[in-house]
Amino acid sequence: MWERLRDNTVLRFALVGVVNTLVGMAIMFGLYNLAHCSYWMSSACNYILTSILSFFLNKFFTFHNKEKGIGQVVRFAVNIVVCYLLAYGIAKPLCVWLLGGASQTVRDNVSMLVGMCLFTALNYIGQRFFAFASHKEARK
Repeated sequence: MWERLRDNTVLRFALVGVVNTLVGMAIMFGLYNLAHCSYWMSSACNYILTSILSFFLNKFFTFHNKEKGIGQVVRFAVNIVVCYLLAYGIAKPLCVWLLGGASQTVRDNVSMLVGMCLFTALNYIGQRFFAFASHKEARK
């Protein structure tokens, strides 16, 4: 598995990630800090909107996937939901614990940043080996 992680999909995934990260940060931090939405609402809106963009960019640009059908969309959506819940579910309590003396605004902003990092790593693995895995690669 580790050998397959070192191919050019990592670079393409990173490029797509830069676009998604810039758009997503604007959405998430804007909703939280400017519109005063909750932690969960701000981060969820970010991932719902940028996941749509990510699906198409990663399907065609990153993984050159030609598969058609609802199965792939479902796998992608499941991957996003699992990665989101894991990443932000870990980041929030971790940052509350580590930054106990900080204000809630600081803790939430840092946990959203930590959640983004965790999500990115989990999401690449999930997209590569689950959502967009070719039939041949999925069997390896």
